[in-house]
Amino acid sequence: MPKRILNRANHALERHLPEQRLFLRTDTDKGTETRFVRISPVTQLLGLAGGGAVIAWTIVASAILLMDSIGSGTARDQALRKQAVYEQRLDTIGKERDARAAELVAAQARFGVALDQVSAMQTALLDSEERRRELETGIDVIQATLKRTMAERDSARGEAQLAQAALSGNAEARAAARANDLEATLVAMTSALESTSDERDGEIAAAQDAHAQIDRLAYERRLIEERNTQIFDTLEEAITVSMEPLDKVFRSAGLNPDDLLKKVRRGRDNLPVLTPLSASSKGNEDLGIGEDRATELLDGFARLNAYRVAAESVPLAFPLKTSFRYSSPFGRRWGRLHAGVDLAGAYGSPIYATADGTVTRAGWMNGYGNMVEIKHDFGFETVYGHMSKIRVSVGDRVSRGEQVGDMGSTGRSTGTHLHYEVRPGGNAVDPMTYIKAGKDVF
Repeated sequence: MPKRILNRANHALERHLPEQRLFLRTDTDKGTETRFVRISPVTQLLGLAGGGAVIAWTIVASAILLMDSIGSGTARDQALRKQAVYEQRLDTIGKERDARAAELVAAQARFGVALDQVSAMQTALLDSEERRRELETGIDVIQATLKRTMAERDSARGEAQLAQAALSGNAEARAAARANDLEATLVAMTSALESTSDERDGEIAAAQDAHAQIDRLAYERRLIEERNTQIFDTLEEAITVSMEPLDKVFRSAGLNPDDLLKKVRRGRDNLPVLTPLSASSKGNEDLGIGEDRATELLDGFARLNAYRVAAESVPLAFPLKTSFRYSSPFGRRWGRLHAGVDLAGAYGSPIYATADGTVTRAGWMNGYGNMVEIKHDFGFETVYGHMSKIRVSVGDRVSRGEQVGDMGSTGRSTGTHLHYEVRPGGNAVDPMTYIKAGKDVF
């Protein structure tokens, strides 16, 4: 039965793949012998199919290798571009922070000058008010004196008329003399009244000038308050814009920003302290011009400075700046915990510290080969293994971005790569959590 099927298949394929014969000629002692081998259509079809399969496998494998190479190159380029963007953004944030700090110092100076001006204005205002009250008192006294003098004048005129009516005949000379005395008295009183009236008009004009000056001082004070309000609005916005990305970074890394800032303030006694503003006026009257806002602004700058210290001490940066590929992630591998990530790259590539800290180990360790362990603030530790060369020593104080060694393949390693670990509180976690959180900053 199988032979019949094979014959039918050969017959069907013979039209497209006719039977071929392969002649073999052999020279022997008896002469030349010629033999041939028949290659049936089915055999030819199987040969072509096998050859096609080999060619197809070769093409697919080459394409996979080519795509992997292109993808790796693209990923490296993207990583380099992102790194450049992060560094540029960090520089921008740093410059903005310095600019805001400079603006705060200038605003504090302007605020002090403004308070001095307002205090001087208020002193002048109080002096003017006191002078006005004195003028009003003087005017009241003058008016009372004028009323009394006019009453005495009227009385004197009445007495003069009675005296003239009573005296007649021989007493006319004596009455005329008395009338002359009264007239002289009236002339003196009239002159005094005119002088008093002029003085009263002058005091009224001075009081009006004092009121105008008070209004002008009040207007200048309102202008100063508006300018201070604009300054505070600008600084508050700058602090908010600067702190939002850092707050997002810490929360993305699973850290509580408030707890982290408390640890910063407890662990860093040398942090600069910004003194709250205060202002007072004559008579211990509180002006209240922006004092609460200024205090809140200084608290914001202190919080921003604490964020900066925390960002330098938490391992958020990337340990490599050259091209690499991820060769092994964090997690279980062959039944054991792979406590970090493996980053494969060129032999001798520089390896950098991911945060400020102190070197606690630097040497050979089973499995890790040449390794460096760095202790950071807030209970963080980072480990760098399989290095070809160590460039730090135990006890060295390193900064973020400082080279600690070169990439290699020492210890239990199957190829050139960096084994990188992050240990908060002594327990290994996935380093990519911190690397991804810090990608917008470092």
